[in-house]
Amino acid sequence: MTRIDSRPLAGIALAGSLLVAACGGGAAPSPATQPPGSMAHLEATLLGAGATFPDPVYQEWIGAFRTAEPGVRITYEPIGSGGGVQQFIEQTTDFGGSDAFMKDDEITAALDARACDAVLHIPTVFGAVAVAYNLAGVDGLVLDSDTLAKIFLGTITKWNDAAIQALNAGLSLPDEDIIVAHRSDGSGTTSIFTTYLDHESSDWSSQVGKGKEVSWPSGVGGQGNDGVAAAISQNDGGLGYVELSYAIENGLPVARLVNDDGNAIEPTLESTAAAADGISIPDDLRFNILDVGGDGYPIAGATWILASTCGYDTAKADALKAFIRWGLEQGDSIAEELLYAPIGDVLQQKALANVDRINEQG
Repeated sequence: MTRIDSRPLAGIALAGSLLVAACGGGAAPSPATQPPGSMAHLEATLLGAGATFPDPVYQEWIGAFRTAEPGVRITYEPIGSGGGVQQFIEQTTDFGGSDAFMKDDEITAALDARACDAVLHIPTVFGAVAVAYNLAGVDGLVLDSDTLAKIFLGTITKWNDAAIQALNAGLSLPDEDIIVAHRSDGSGTTSIFTTYLDHESSDWSSQVGKGKEVSWPSGVGGQGNDGVAAAISQNDGGLGYVELSYAIENGLPVARLVNDDGNAIEPTLESTAAAADGISIPDDLRFNILDVGGDGYPIAGATWILASTCGYDTAKADALKAFIRWGLEQGDSIAEELLYAPIGDVLQQKALANVDRINEQG
């Protein structure tokens, strides 16, 4: 049974990993409600920055949208969720990207800087955080939350530790050090991963906790998902967490993880969608995916675009609305090719409602 862990926040609408700030007021109907092909008049340059987790799908969406709307130029810089939130707060970008919903104090800072009514979280896709590894001759590795927490705590240090071997009776595991790789930058992928460990392991919760940045007890750091994937690839015995598409792109095997129903699940498009299936979404769209059972992969999360209800000129606002709407309504096939799960009809309607609120205050 999947549970959504959420916190209410008055005046804030959140969804996915792109945060958009929207300011209240009686806005005229936006051209973004029309099909992109009918909006050739759109002319704007947009800058976004943030999570590396959704970067592959965002770059493809940007390229496809540019074909439909050549007058709109969009740059998205994958600097990590922490940097994306900070630049969004500082108004150095037009939109932010984050795999961790903004905290109350971050939202307050963004609203104070803009004098807007609301920060908008717009969910775009679901993705799986895979546990990738580099161990010659070993395929089909199984891990559970307890062993995974102990590996990252540094209390399990060898591949042939009895706890790992008990989960993998059919595998011959070597007497070799586990080289743990983690993010060195503020990261929404880290937030998804540590939120899972914090929820599942009391030792992890008491010693490390959760967030975009934590004090890692062991391991080597890498910048971005690609940096962690490189650290795993370059170290025999390496193990770390990355968004699934980065593991596949780098040819890294991924572990099957035991979910709440005791099923060892491989991260795939289908198991990611199953993790999010039937979840209850709070009004503010700030949620974590926890307590995953059935056929669901247990470490999955949403990514958001961040925007606001004010602070854009009309051209930028219309272009940003059109781009996000295009991604939500026409970008599913691209997302699925890259192993991101679409957010589904119910959440999509909530996300589109937040898109409509972008710059509503002018």
